[in-house]
Amino acid sequence: MFGACLAAVALFGFVLLLGNAIRDLLGLVLADQLPLPAFLELLVLLVPYVAAYALPMGILTGVLLTLGRLSADSEITAMRAAGVSVWRLSRPILLLGLAGMGLGLYLNFEAMPRARTRYQHTLAEVVRSNPLRFIVPHTFIREFPGFVVYVGEKEGTLLRDFWIWELDAQQRVLRIVHAQTGQFDFDEEANALLLSLHQAQVESRDRANPEDFSKPPLVGTFARSEQVRLPLDSVFARRTVRQKLKWLTLAELRERAAELAAAKSAAEAQHNADASELKAHAQRLLELRLVLQEKGQNALAILSFAAIGIPLGIRVSRRETSANLGVAVAISLGYYFLNVAAGWLDRQPELRPDLLLWLPNLLCLALAWRLFRRIGQN
Repeated sequence: MFGACLAAVALFGFVLLLGNAIRDLLGLVLADQLPLPAFLELLVLLVPYVAAYALPMGILTGVLLTLGRLSADSEITAMRAAGVSVWRLSRPILLLGLAGMGLGLYLNFEAMPRARTRYQHTLAEVVRSNPLRFIVPHTFIREFPGFVVYVGEKEGTLLRDFWIWELDAQQRVLRIVHAQTGQFDFDEEANALLLSLHQAQVESRDRANPEDFSKPPLVGTFARSEQVRLPLDSVFARRTVRQKLKWLTLAELRERAAELAAAKSAAEAQHNADASELKAHAQRLLELRLVLQEKGQNALAILSFAAIGIPLGIRVSRRETSANLGVAVAISLGYYFLNVAAGWLDRQPELRPDLLLWLPNLLCLALAWRLFRRIGQN
């Protein structure tokens, strides 16, 4: 059972790791903006994050695969004929689920937040350590707000065949700049690239109606331009990465909860307290409780999935790996859909979405108990 669960967790973890790597890192790697050692370090930092979600699905899949095979080979029937009850057969699996739940609590409240925070800081620092790496030749760079940049050749900080298009809010071209050469410098304090152009030509269009080509554009040439500032805030974050609530450890969440509760009490003590301010404090407290409850119920899901996998594995009696894997994926999708649906109610505190987050686990445990009783009666 342990080997099957470990293999299933590794499979789901690999799939989730690959998805996160493609979403966050593949573009940087292909653009030669992320060195290989940093890429490998970031992959390692993603492991606790994906493991927190891979554990429940992996445990369920391992239980279904093992018990399904035993049941299909009539070994479950032989054990029950020898006097081994379903409860006795389930004890080691439930203990494995409890151990997995303990590991899930550690991952959700300690390892994952620390790794996720370090991941964001490392990613920002890697890109920031060589911001000019972001300029890739023969590529239209659209990450600068209000600009599109193209570079024909790049030699260190020296650029050749440089183009820049300035856009308005409707993405219409207001100005076109073409320079034979250019020079980039990085202003770390302002978090911006400073661009100096040489032998440049500028074409400016009517800002009120840039697509009115009946009016001739203003064209000018110059040997050297003043420095153009291209902000990098939209490209990568500043040194202080804004932490999400999900990236806080248990101690940090408790500290944040105490601060919010004190602020709410102070606001309520004021006779002329603003209703909108009180509502904002209550909303922030609810968001914090949702994070705490979500982390806890994700860990409990490991035990719930182990419990529901026992009667399903015994009753389904499927030898095929794909069929058992399909059952595990279907249950997992249903569970996470209910979980997400409860999170949609975060703007309706009167419905207690923090408590509704536990509903998927309660349904799994109730269904497991019902199936256990039906098997015990057979």
